[in-house]
Amino acid sequence: MRIKRARAAVALAAVAVLGLSACGSDSGDDGGGGEPKLDNGALGSIVEESDAKGGTLKFGKAGEWGDSTIDPGNTYYGYSWDMLRNFGRSLTMFKAEPGEAGLEVVPDLATDLGKSSDGGKTWSYTVQYALKYEDGSPIKSQDVAYAVLRSMDKTTFQTAPEYFRSMLDITMCNKDEGVTKNCYDGPYRTPNFDTSSAVTTPDDKTVVFHLKEPFSGMDYMAQLPQTVPVPKAKDTGKKYTQHPIASGPYMFDGNFDPATGFKLVRNPNWDAATDPNRKALPDEMTVKLGMQPDDVDNQVISNDIDIDIEAVGVRSAALTKVLQDKSLQKRADNPTLARLWYTSINPTVKPLDNIDCRKAIIYAMNPTSYQNAYGGKFAGGEVATTMLPPMIPGYKDFDLYKVKDNPKGQPDKAKESLEACGQPDGFEINMGFRSERPQEKATAEAFQEALAKVGIKVTPKPYPDGDYFSALCGKPDYVVKNDLGLCTNGWGADWNDGFGFLSQIVDSRVIQPTGGSSNTSVRIPEVDKMLDEASVEQDTAKREEMWGEIDNRVMEEAVTYPGVYAKVVLVRSDNVTNVFINESFGYYDYTAMGVKQ
Repeated sequence: MRIKRARAAVALAAVAVLGLSACGSDSGDDGGGGEPKLDNGALGSIVEESDAKGGTLKFGKAGEWGDSTIDPGNTYYGYSWDMLRNFGRSLTMFKAEPGEAGLEVVPDLATDLGKSSDGGKTWSYTVQYALKYEDGSPIKSQDVAYAVLRSMDKTTFQTAPEYFRSMLDITMCNKDEGVTKNCYDGPYRTPNFDTSSAVTTPDDKTVVFHLKEPFSGMDYMAQLPQTVPVPKAKDTGKKYTQHPIASGPYMFDGNFDPATGFKLVRNPNWDAATDPNRKALPDEMTVKLGMQPDDVDNQVISNDIDIDIEAVGVRSAALTKVLQDKSLQKRADNPTLARLWYTSINPTVKPLDNIDCRKAIIYAMNPTSYQNAYGGKFAGGEVATTMLPPMIPGYKDFDLYKVKDNPKGQPDKAKESLEACGQPDGFEINMGFRSERPQEKATAEAFQEALAKVGIKVTPKPYPDGDYFSALCGKPDYVVKNDLGLCTNGWGADWNDGFGFLSQIVDSRVIQPTGGSSNTSVRIPEVDKMLDEASVEQDTAKREEMWGEIDNRVMEEAVTYPGVYAKVVLVRSDNVTNVFINESFGYYDYTAMGVKQ
């Protein structure tokens, strides 16, 4: 899942408490000393456990909604998926419980987990009987099949995950590869195409997925928002995001607005007896968008809103307050996440088509300044040397470029690489980052400062969050035309294994000319083959070994700079009940929360 963080340079008061240096600076330590004692009550347990219903749960967010869509078939942000579970029910879901239980996938729309046949190539799910949409019409298996098939249209839905598109047994149209006939191009351009090789619905309650190759993780795919049912008669294509038809306990009151926000109210046709996963405590939920970053923190602290929905971690000014105020520490949590804050190094931008020029960037960068841009060791995370975070099964501890041994960077090695790539005096590139994200601005400035020391001129380019991946840093031709040699990025596992973490960010086949992918830099055919082999390996130990090998192979090509294994400081208002960190998301579970009555 895409993840966004926004924290400005750490304020001086926070520096004093944590021992952090200013973001982007070469001086100071990594923030390892004098760590404060936060409450961490929501880590592994429930804060203010309650079944009391009523009231309004209030969320806020800096800037617009990511990719400007909450369409279940097109959204790819962690916070969006977390919120989406309040109005949409997928075939399966991660359990809404604290601790390791939150990593368990359980039935949701379906009566049970999937049943496989044909050696794991065919998977069948049964939709619960008598479920209804917000308008009282019945939810059918055909709606699930249609939802999945529509999401595979990459012209209309640019940001959806690629799992179904790449794994279902169907020929997708691809102009770049010359596939334009006898192929599926979505329900809008190829409405009469026979899709039975990919998905079938023998009756109104059964949906069957047919895969090209065996895959043991189908229940994890079934929890993706793409399986949230969409009634074909109500589908309006790209406009569907304005008011997705609810199958969960809440529905939209009016329309979704990616710039200003939205409200969810109770769905009168949701039946709690069919849904043991959701408490549905508040009467309504509001999400206020377009806020200034610091204002989000201030309003949570003052109890005017309850949660920063993006789970970005408190920014510098608020971090200072939290670390010095015991009352705020009691409502703060500091989880370590299965996430990575990293930077793409795009080999399609000259002279980065030369591996030694890419290595020069890695050697020249100051890893401590990257870490400090995210808040230091305590509030940002550990310096990363791999794409896989330590929490993901298959992680291997390696450091090809000796980053940890050289916390200030390796300018001498960088200059050697520049000589080797024929650019002894350096070169010029641009670096994309999200303009609403102060922390990403600090990251770009850290690159600018560190790389300038070896003659590489980096020009930071701020871009809006709303179309960052769909039209800018995720669109291959835009990257090339605008010399975006570097792009800030962040990633969390779609599910907790190597495939759920790596496949969407290191597989070259997810890169689409229409844009939308978080991956534009990893284009290694050998890695694509390794992913295919690992995904069908039945021996768990062997499969996990393969994830580490894939990680190593990606790092050998120097097409990414893995900056920080993520950690955040989250703060909640005094008003919320039933609060816990869901480990599948790495932050608060938005389906469980209530408000004090």
